[in-house]
Amino acid sequence: MTAGPFSSAPRPFSTVLVANRGEIAVRVLQAARESGLGSVAVYSDADAGSLHVEVADEAVHISGETLADTYLNSEAIISAALSSGADAVHPGYGFLSERSDFASAVADAGLVWIGPPAETISTMGDKISARIQMIKSGVPVIPGEELTVPDGADHLGTLAACAARVGYPLLLKASAGGGGKGMRAVQEPKMLRAEYEAASREASAAFGDGTIYVESLLTGARHIEVQIIADSYGNCIHLNERDCSLQRRHQKVIEESPSPAVDSELRQAMGAAAVKAAESVGYEGAGTVEFLLSSRGKFYFLEMNTRLQVEHPVTEMTTGIDLVLKQFEVAAGLPLGIIQADVGLSGHAIEARVYAEDASRGFLPCVGRLATWKTPQGPGIRVDSGVRQGDAVTIDFDPMLAKLIVHAPTRRAALRRLDTALSNLIALGVTTNIGFLRDVIAHQAFTTGSVTTDFLDSSDISGFSHTEVESTVLVAVACAAQRLGLERAPSDGGLGALDEHTGHPGDPFRTLTRSFP
Repeated sequence: MTAGPFSSAPRPFSTVLVANRGEIAVRVLQAARESGLGSVAVYSDADAGSLHVEVADEAVHISGETLADTYLNSEAIISAALSSGADAVHPGYGFLSERSDFASAVADAGLVWIGPPAETISTMGDKISARIQMIKSGVPVIPGEELTVPDGADHLGTLAACAARVGYPLLLKASAGGGGKGMRAVQEPKMLRAEYEAASREASAAFGDGTIYVESLLTGARHIEVQIIADSYGNCIHLNERDCSLQRRHQKVIEESPSPAVDSELRQAMGAAAVKAAESVGYEGAGTVEFLLSSRGKFYFLEMNTRLQVEHPVTEMTTGIDLVLKQFEVAAGLPLGIIQADVGLSGHAIEARVYAEDASRGFLPCVGRLATWKTPQGPGIRVDSGVRQGDAVTIDFDPMLAKLIVHAPTRRAALRRLDTALSNLIALGVTTNIGFLRDVIAHQAFTTGSVTTDFLDSSDISGFSHTEVESTVLVAVACAAQRLGLERAPSDGGLGALDEHTGHPGDPFRTLTRSFP
């Protein structure tokens, strides 16, 4: 392979192993190819025929039936890197991406870690230590107490006293994790014990640590996050903000940039706070500082994600900066090459997460085979996906099929483009949340830019999930089924497999119609 732009860098590398799967693995592998780097994928038995395996220059199989055996097996992944000749590791997001011990192990093996230093991951990965660090650095934090409440009934008295000082309503949060796990709202004292035990139990199961801390519960707030990028020479800049307020059970549904609630003055203040937070821990690479923006316009530090975010494309589309390329450059020891004044804000971008799930049945994950998978194309449309037509959607992994991102000169134009793109996204064979997404972005609260983090959880979800199908759509589906020549026999593994609802041999027509919003 011809020497690439990273071969003569202070920390040179030529081949990147991506320690992940799905759409983020595809995204990073494609970026490696565009950068002139070799690429290596890892895959489990369930992913033997996956898209990320096809995209990579080389793929290494990791045997095992569980995540612990495969994508969470740091020893196996490092062994795969060494055996394949890869000299750098990109963790993507999720899995091992925020494990400081994995970052250390990669470096100890003589490989380049494409991410922040292990010490930084450790400090910011623990919510209590991150909160204390922000207080020392002068970054505003949510009122609360850093007093740790270890797992165990003996500490309930300590918790009650802490909660009384913070005041109700309050939020119990797991110190070790995120993503809404180990998090419980407590409206009054009589709910404290039950919610604490539930939060601690969930945190122990998810993160191996049931430690909980206490914060004031900010109602009617918005979730605003700021993308930062820093190099090893002390240069750190922010790339504007993303609004992630549209959430369901603390899981993001729609993300956009810029935020309709942030003006230029607030953007500058939040950006400066994010840079201060990153600099205080010697950050290197791409990261995200998350804030809660109160109804009074005050912002507070929430957490820092020491990795690439799922929603990073909206920042790329409004700034023109390739974040994965910048991660490669920083990891190679190159300077950023841009300063804050170089960062612009062009138009408006919105991302919708497309899942194989049934909104009308409590967002139950759905399985099946993608008999038809056609993504929209056109100006200002980007689809990041890890699936292809014919792929099976199983219960083994997160049911996200794709991220649909649009960009337009204005927010109003971006909303129209997103709705059109969603209507042109065809996924037959599994039930999806496409109809739910179209209903949500058409809601007045979203079109006017007034959505807060509690909007979906306090709304009647049934109002966002139409189940009726127009007769013209049914005719189109029937024609498609006939053209595809679908078989009923379950032996072929296609749409004729057992019906996910009844357990009986499926009817292609009924399976296809369930895919439509």
